[in-house]
Amino acid sequence: MYLSTIDRPRGDHTRRGVRGTVAAVGSNVLALGTVSLLTDVSAEMVTAVLPLYFVLALHLGPAAYGLMDGLYTGATALLRLAGGYAADRSRRRKAVAGAGYGISALAKLGLAAAGSSLPALGAVIVADRAGKGLRSAPRDALITLSVPEPLLGRAFGIHRAMDSMGAFAGPLAALGVLAAVGTASPAAFHALFLTSFCVAAAGLLALAALARDHHDERPVPPAAVSLRKAAALLRSAPLRRLLCAAGLLGMATVGDGFVYLLLMRRQSMPTGWFPLMAVGTNLVYLLLAAPLGALADRYGRRTVLMAGYGALLSVYLLLCAPLSGAPVTVAALCCYGAFYAATDGVLMALAGPLLPAGLRTTGLACVQTVQALAYFGSSAAFGLAWSSWGSGRATGAAAGATVLALIATALLLRGRTDRGAGA
Repeated sequence: MYLSTIDRPRGDHTRRGVRGTVAAVGSNVLALGTVSLLTDVSAEMVTAVLPLYFVLALHLGPAAYGLMDGLYTGATALLRLAGGYAADRSRRRKAVAGAGYGISALAKLGLAAAGSSLPALGAVIVADRAGKGLRSAPRDALITLSVPEPLLGRAFGIHRAMDSMGAFAGPLAALGVLAAVGTASPAAFHALFLTSFCVAAAGLLALAALARDHHDERPVPPAAVSLRKAAALLRSAPLRRLLCAAGLLGMATVGDGFVYLLLMRRQSMPTGWFPLMAVGTNLVYLLLAAPLGALADRYGRRTVLMAGYGALLSVYLLLCAPLSGAPVTVAALCCYGAFYAATDGVLMALAGPLLPAGLRTTGLACVQTVQALAYFGSSAAFGLAWSSWGSGRATGAAAGATVLALIATALLLRGRTDRGAGA
């Protein structure tokens, strides 16, 4: 097992409270969190209304929307591997992440130029997702290399909390821009895209000015990073089990758009409320990410990960139940935000210690790629099930798949030691 090469006094590991946690994870995690915050403001300004746009404006059915939603996340899965390997090979993780952030920023300008052309819009969306695929693994590798292994849950919790601040603020910023300019004019959307680009550019500048690349105290020779050695990562039984668990759990995740569309349909909400459901989810994510990261370090990352998917199961059960009203919507959004807070960074914290320093970015990219491909399959399958069986039976099938995935994950990851110093 490979651990971070940074050593800190043990007292830093056991600090209590928010201030102690923030101080312990260090300035580089906060810098990367700032970059993600600004980038997510930019991204969510554009993407918060995409499901509604696809279904109501373009009149896509559930199956067609499921395919497009899956492609939105899964199409760039292999680019994650390429970005991860390039970052390890060049040992310039910050530069590779910067290229990804830059591509996504330029894609915001492309939206204004694409107009209503579906092929052009598709190309711009793929470019935006390509940027995300390129940057995610190098960024997460920088986090794992910036703190000691016992603090990984806290570090990812702080980062994901800052990231979710941006996801929370993005839809609100979009509503503010459209309200100020006027939603009836195409110029309003051009103003939105331009504002989104400016915020993304600010995130790129923050990466250049504030974040540090990490160079191992024990330099990794170039021969240690090769395609053959990258493929050899899969010989590690613990990593194979984690990849299988990530794939199974990913297949149980139907995606934000479907959850919000089902809630809107069940509660008969006005369409103008749709973006605010993402705001609610991200508010809960923001509040819980750091505390759950700390709990994962203290009581076990596998335990918190599985509890997160238990929260997702609760979302599906609420969607299946013959209940309606604001309390049901609030409960579903709270469970959905808790699901993200307990799983997103925690899975990366589980994977980090299993990987050698020289191929850590590649290994994390493997986990993210498995997740992305599983999400593509689950989104397409759920869309087909909704079209064939109806939304109720499709959601029931998703709940059943989640139960099976949790049982399989408990067996695959049994016996893992993944607690931090506070355990």
